[in-house]
Amino acid sequence: MSKSRREALVTGAAAMAGAVLLVLGGAVEAVAAPSLVYYPAAPGVRVNVRSGPGTSFQLLRTLPYDQKMPIFCQTPGETVNGYYGTSNIWDRIGPDQYVADVNILTGSDGYVAPRCT
Repeated sequence: MSKSRREALVTGAAAMAGAVLLVLGGAVEAVAAPSLVYYPAAPGVRVNVRSGPGTSFQLLRTLPYDQKMPIFCQTPGETVNGYYGTSNIWDRIGPDQYVADVNILTGSDGYVAPRCT
């Protein structure tokens, strides 16, 4: 089997397994990626998804009750009140999609994910 074919097979297998590829000195190595944690919305709360970390940003959609979502990163933004108190932490749940952390059950009043860059 050719080297390029072998690398293509490794790349495809790693992608299917949710792995990260490292290329060191021409060798391809699959490394397990950290698994995403999905956090539930507060009970009985329909969470608004906005284009940025504040209520002045465009409302993109409202999630259904009991929705679970990944938190890719968190950033400070507008301070808002919600089910779990008052905070300025906003969670990025997708590209240019933010929800107020005060309506998400993360188990913490602080950051549970890396800061958004």
